[in-house]
Amino acid sequence: MTGEASEIALSKQELREVTAFAAACAEAVLEVFEGDQPDDPRPRDAIGAAWDFARGGERGKALRDGAWAALKAAKSADTEAAREAARAAMAAAGAAYLHPLAKATQVKHILGSAAHAARATELLADDDRNVGAAHIGQTVHRATPAVVDVLKRFPPAPSGGGRVGELIRILDAGLRALPLAD
Repeated sequence: MTGEASEIALSKQELREVTAFAAACAEAVLEVFEGDQPDDPRPRDAIGAAWDFARGGERGKALRDGAWAALKAAKSADTEAAREAARAAMAAAGAAYLHPLAKATQVKHILGSAAHAARATELLADDDRNVGAAHIGQTVHRATPAVVDVLKRFPPAPSGGGRVGELIRILDAGLRALPLAD
């Protein structure tokens, strides 16, 4: 997927790597949602669709529908932590749709799932931001060299977005500080 100077080359395999990273991030907090809404499979299904793509499936209806369903599930959750966990699942399914546009907003496709997951952990700990920061620190180590390489092709994460936006920027800075793999 190459093109004009405003585009970034992304292979399907790189999209799969980014999606696998996002799915792993969402999976880490899935139990938060399921503890709140044990009979609602929508976030789990969205993560499953993300894993299917990451493991060789095609981008398509299952990913789009899974993302929208997880977003609807977030709206039906009883706690903010569960809502954030469902949003992490939504972002995992959406990661497959990272666009090759050199825009900072695309960083949310790469790191959104991780940031929502970190926010869920903070909220579980009575909004303890140290818990979120520790979660982000673990997430930096979860990122593969391919994910870091893709991230570094995009401009830094944009401002705004509340606490989830802050967590995206913290994770973005942490990953950009890593050396590129040879």
